Amino acid sequence: MSDVTQKNRLHHNLRVAIVHEWLEHYAGSERVVEQLLIMYPQAELFAIVDFMPDAERVMLKGKAVQTTFIQRLPFARRYFRYYLGLMPIAVEQLDLAGFDLIISSNHAVAKGVITGPDQVHVCYVHSPMRYAWDMQAAYLRQSNMERGVRSLYARWLLHTLRNWDVRSAAGVDVFVANSNYIARRIKKVYRREAKVVYPPVDIKMFENIQHNRQDYVVVSRMVPYKRIDLVVEAFLRMPDRTLHVVGDGPEREKIELLAAHAPNIILHGRLSDAEVENYLCKAKAFVFAAEEDFGITMVEAQACGTPLIVFNRGGARDIVLQANEKEGPTGIFFREQSAEAIVAAVDQFEATFPSIEPQLCRANAQRFSEEAFRQNMFRVVESAMSLQN
Repeated sequence: MSDVTQKNRLHHNLRVAIVHEWLEHYAGSERVVEQLLIMYPQAELFAIVDFMPDAERVMLKGKAVQTTFIQRLPFARRYFRYYLGLMPIAVEQLDLAGFDLIISSNHAVAKGVITGPDQVHVCYVHSPMRYAWDMQAAYLRQSNMERGVRSLYARWLLHTLRNWDVRSAAGVDVFVANSNYIARRIKKVYRREAKVVYPPVDIKMFENIQHNRQDYVVVSRMVPYKRIDLVVEAFLRMPDRTLHVVGDGPEREKIELLAAHAPNIILHGRLSDAEVENYLCKAKAFVFAAEEDFGITMVEAQACGTPLIVFNRGGARDIVLQANEKEGPTGIFFREQSAEAIVAAVDQFEATFPSIEPQLCRANAQRFSEEAFRQNMFRVVESAMSLQN
């Protein structure tokens, strides 16, 4: 009998509400919702808006999604994010009366649902609103809103959201963070402790472990904070080492210009899951320079037996194992976001590569499996429900 079946026998009488921010595409936070729906098939699903394409709706398990008034506002399908200032009001209008357990999947406003004293609210935090807190300056800079009337409005809106964000945290009984990094952000922003449950990664997709590895790879959306430019700049200084860059996004033209005259840097654009797996499994190492909340692609690389060369901040610290008395490392850290630091890390990696075993990387990825997520979330919920009783 599976862990889900056994636990659900204890929880099948619970009325459960799952509240997600918005449903637009199947990505990291939607994987969490998918697993929560497996854990609680009787749950009802709520979201600010639901514009999930038909081809991706299988993760909803046939559930009808109860949405807010923002779903019906003009141009919401394409521009619902422009209604961010209305989202706190919208989420507070969701009627959750009668539910025993509310699980919110939060990176913006989902945790702001109103609950009663006999209801248990467990909030899974992908990240507090980064653009409203410590990344406000970067958000305004990237949006070209550092000066002028639009800047004043954006700063006022983000100030208002911060105040609401802190107030609404009081309605959460238990915070769950997707990494120790996010747990520290929760402590900083809300002054609350959080349990850590790593997000689910479908590591069964990545089982083609190979041993004849030659080139390096980075797989990422091409957006500014991912710092793909730094990885490319580093390999411009290492013409004898080949880098495969997989992904697409607004920075693609910039990356193409950087790599235009470098035969050792190969840009592939957006690829299918099977093609991504092929490059991850053949890579000598996965190179990544961003500060991530967690880093699902890093886990997918480990599941392929591929070592990591990554920036020593954020969720990467939870993923990479360091060498100890019983086992070797599964990757190499560099301590600053610079091309020089990446070059030095690759040199260090080349010297230690034979000691990094693909099977150890694969075993490390097991800590982040879908089954591990469900087991750990069940424990959190059981603990929260016992405290309520």
